[in-house]
Amino acid sequence: MKKIFLIFAAVCASVACDPIHEDISNDGHITVDELKAKSTVTVDKADNGKNGNVITCSTSAPVNAKWEIGGKPFFGNYAWKKVKVDRDDNGNYKDTEYIVNLTALCADGTMLTAEFPITCQDITDPLQKYWIYGEDPVAQPPFSPAAWDAAEMRFSDNEGKHLPYLSDDVYWGFKTLIFDISNATPDCAGRIMNGWWSARYDDDKDVKFTNGLWELPLTEAIAKDCARGNGGAGKDLDLMVTSGSCTINAVYYEE
Repeated sequence: MKKIFLIFAAVCASVACDPIHEDISNDGHITVDELKAKSTVTVDKADNGKNGNVITCSTSAPVNAKWEIGGKPFFGNYAWKKVKVDRDDNGNYKDTEYIVNLTALCADGTMLTAEFPITCQDITDPLQKYWIYGEDPVAQPPFSPAAWDAAEMRFSDNEGKHLPYLSDDVYWGFKTLIFDISNATPDCAGRIMNGWWSARYDDDKDVKFTNGLWELPLTEAIAKDCARGNGGAGKDLDLMVTSGSCTINAVYYEE
């Protein structure tokens, strides 16, 4: 049974100046019961009455919240997200259970958590692909990045060889980039860093690039370093192959 966790964590003071952040905290704290009473996690309904695939989460509690859906963070006290609903062997949509965890930070530093279990059973709003590279395989053909060449997979119009700049909406929206990879050798690996070589986002350990759909959730640390506006340092996200080889067919995100 599939589980996806939404984690509501504290909005850091260091990012409070960003326009997507909102400080609505008060001078004290509330109890977990009060947090639950002031918070809801719901799913939309399909025409057949089953739960759909759009989750809406909100809290009116006087706390700061950061939401994370399947590794994709959302700031503020209200957010919605489409989720995938799996099919069974007969092609029917399965009941997919999600455990929604809410963690809220009170103004006095108290951290509160609550759980909201839900199920999603049908597709009411399909996920859409937003292409970054490869929508037109003729204009943007598959490529095999050379090892130790940081320009091969640098998201930059002028310092990269294939991939364009990522917009601030992508960075600060904390999208999950999906790489369509083929021809990956068993030893294919690389680092996730920025184009200035000033930080890595893989715990200083090379990651494996594998065949199929390989996902990279954009994080706050990546956005701060690599976004070109809204507080970003404009250092460009960069993935560099350090061993083996693979083919990059496309890059996109879904929502």
